[in-house]
Amino acid sequence: MLNIGLLLIRLVVGILFIGHGSQKLFGWFGGYGLKGTGGWFDSIGIKPGVTMALFAGLAEFLGGLLFALGLLTPLAGILIAGTMIVAIMKVHAPNGLWSTANGYEYNLIILAVAIGVALMGPGLYAIDAILF
Repeated sequence: MLNIGLLLIRLVVGILFIGHGSQKLFGWFGGYGLKGTGGWFDSIGIKPGVTMALFAGLAEFLGGLLFALGLLTPLAGILIAGTMIVAIMKVHAPNGLWSTANGYEYNLIILAVAIGVALMGPGLYAIDAILF
């Protein structure tokens, strides 16, 4: 059951992060693409905005893909965790903990999941289990 649980966690988080990355990179799923996200990044002091939006989008997309596949899982966890740390520091921390006030609660949960799975391993239903 542990391996099925890890697969479920990896698939849900990974696929959602592929979506988040796609929002930034391509403007899919209601996102603003590189230009729109880059403009917002500039406005909150993450400069140069478009370049940083590209890096954030790639980290989310690639991190999500690797996480879902269970491939290079520690790297996937680091990519996801890194984007959550920046989101907490630059956007959510001033609003406090609770997500109802746009706080960092949700980001902290994702951070814990990404680091936890990276430390535990992806389980048996993962490419890492086949390769390593």
